[in-house]
Amino acid sequence: MNSKTLKLISNFWNWIFLIFILIFLEGWARIVYGSTFLLNPFVLQSVLLFTAAPLLIGIGQTFVIISGGIDLSVAFAMGLASVIFATVIKSLAPELGYIAVLIGFGVTCLVMLIPGFINGTLISRLNVPPFIGTLGMYGVARGTGYLTADGMTVPVNNDFLFYLGTGKIFGIPIPVLVAIFFVIIAHYILTYTKFGQYTYALGGNRQAAIRSGINVKRHILLLYMLCAFCAGIAGMIYTARFSAGAPQAGEPLMLDAIAAVFIGGASFFGGSGKIIGTVIGALIIAVIQFGIVFIDIKPFWQFVVVGIVIIVAVIVDQSKNKLKGERTDE
Repeated sequence: MNSKTLKLISNFWNWIFLIFILIFLEGWARIVYGSTFLLNPFVLQSVLLFTAAPLLIGIGQTFVIISGGIDLSVAFAMGLASVIFATVIKSLAPELGYIAVLIGFGVTCLVMLIPGFINGTLISRLNVPPFIGTLGMYGVARGTGYLTADGMTVPVNNDFLFYLGTGKIFGIPIPVLVAIFFVIIAHYILTYTKFGQYTYALGGNRQAAIRSGINVKRHILLLYMLCAFCAGIAGMIYTARFSAGAPQAGEPLMLDAIAAVFIGGASFFGGSGKIIGTVIGALIIAVIQFGIVFIDIKPFWQFVVVGIVIIVAVIVDQSKNKLKGERTDE
């Protein structure tokens, strides 16, 4: 197998893997259940809903990882947003309806910029390693969420919020439409704007980015604020879907969101990655999670399978570097 073929496979392995597992599940459905997997509206809706929250977190994480960083605080930032959103709406009169939701949305968005600002300041101004800085914020956001919720979930009674979480437009669940909207916006920003170009430049060669005149400290700050904002949107989606805010809402999604970015083709060393790749990565994880339940085996196997896929992503990333002739760590 020549280098061109290997390069082609390494660039599109995630697409190939997604197609493979879809074909496998479709075959299983027809042989075992005498039905269909791919053409079942309930299955498609469930997979897309599984995808929405980790994808929203993954969008912000994509920008950060391309820049050469990582944000470990997103899980409990999402939980904190869920609790704040629910608390604000609950404190307002139920008859306010959509007005209460809009107020809650505005307050939550503003509050979620705070952990992003702190993360960005620690990393850009104080030169704290991203892993350590965001791990500290992980604990702060976790504690703040539980304190705000008094250690419990925060139930919400708002008909408009319930509609946003469970309603459909043209047969597509609203949370999925929200995720699609942010995917389109993020893809445009990363691909066609200076902000996206600066993000790639920062991850590719920081010193070159500085010499080219990019305000690196300011850009890093904005990246982490964007990441926190995306986690906040995911938290509000959670509250809308379940009519309750929960401080632990994002805890199981941190690995999924980060994994989606790397499975989608982002480099562990920064400088490469795409939003569409993160979409594919999130779909792979969602299909694995739903597929394991679908074929009726213990759901804990999903952690094993996702872990194996992450390892494969690491190997593929290393292989890409070798094929490009880049130096990789032994």
